[in-house]
Amino acid sequence: MNRQILFVNITGIVIGLAYGIHGPILPIFSTTVVGASYTELGIIGLANFVPYMFIPFLVGLLLDRFNHGKLLVIGVVINTAAMYLLSIAQTVPELMAYRAMTGVAHAFFWPPSQAIISEYSEGRERVKNIAKFTALFVGGFAAGPLVSSLMLAGGNDGGQAYREIFAVAAYVLAAAMISSVAVSRTKTGERMQKWSLDALRSIARFPEVVIMLLYCTTAFGVVLTIYPVFLHERGISDVEVGILFFAFSVSRIVALFTTGRLMKKTSLTLSAVTGSIAVAFIISFFGYGADAFLVAMLLMGFGFSVFFPLTLDIVLGKTRRDTDGSMIGVYETIFGAGWTVGPLAAGILSQYYGGAAPYAVFFVAGVGVTVMALLRRHRLEPAGHANP
Repeated sequence: MNRQILFVNITGIVIGLAYGIHGPILPIFSTTVVGASYTELGIIGLANFVPYMFIPFLVGLLLDRFNHGKLLVIGVVINTAAMYLLSIAQTVPELMAYRAMTGVAHAFFWPPSQAIISEYSEGRERVKNIAKFTALFVGGFAAGPLVSSLMLAGGNDGGQAYREIFAVAAYVLAAAMISSVAVSRTKTGERMQKWSLDALRSIARFPEVVIMLLYCTTAFGVVLTIYPVFLHERGISDVEVGILFFAFSVSRIVALFTTGRLMKKTSLTLSAVTGSIAVAFIISFFGYGADAFLVAMLLMGFGFSVFFPLTLDIVLGKTRRDTDGSMIGVYETIFGAGWTVGPLAAGILSQYYGGAAPYAVFFVAGVGVTVMALLRRHRLEPAGHANP
């Protein structure tokens, strides 16, 4: 394995572990300790993801000019600071501010990682390498809920235990400095391109991909920020929430390691992705008990995994190689738009129509997107770089 890709993969595992340790617990902490309502929970999610609507595009422009590894180090530093501050947060506005920092940090972590992997991959190896990186990140995320569940099972005061979990996540993130600095010491992505907005125009050539991305990321945002509280509302304990998210992550890992086979039928796989998410949400709407939610999360694990490397390959495969950085930035900006809309919409729906309401809405939307994917499947197949 290429040295740069190896260090990026190590960084991904460590950051994934930190995200997994605190992610599923944060919404529960926000409601039970800080006292956030469903609407405020949506606003906290909004604050987390709003930066990801704008910062990735700017990072994408930087990727076409500056060392990718140094941008990655910036992301790790900001992420570590934001995580530590969460451990001392007392109010909803504080949670919003620190989650906004996390959103900025993620924009300096994910696009540079993709750019480094893309730069050191040839042809369709890019899909496999990005899928492997994502699987390793998810592997770290999968272990995280088990760590937090063990800490919560210790019987400490809930509020203090949550804060200790955030502090541990901050220490884990700090460890990612080692591998990210190693990446920054190599020369990557220093092409000194002219500033260009061509990527914004280019992404308009992929309307089907954009629609699928918006649906998947909006739904994903709901699962990351609202779903744990909904599980709590349906009688699932903190420890069981951690176990369910572990199962979710395992499903994602398995799906990502099969991407090499699934990409042979990209359009049909993407149709199955949105269909599985829709089915998972209707199960959630009617579900009670850990067994039903386990089935839902296993389906979501598949859906929220393979759509990412496959859709990115469609976009990059029809784009000039020397503009990969800016295209990745625009692609990730679409992610941010979905992540931003999802938690806010789900929070409002949950507040006024009940905790299950968002999942009925997302089921209907998922059916519509799946039908579109089947009808337009010829547009959802990748190609080689147009102008290498």
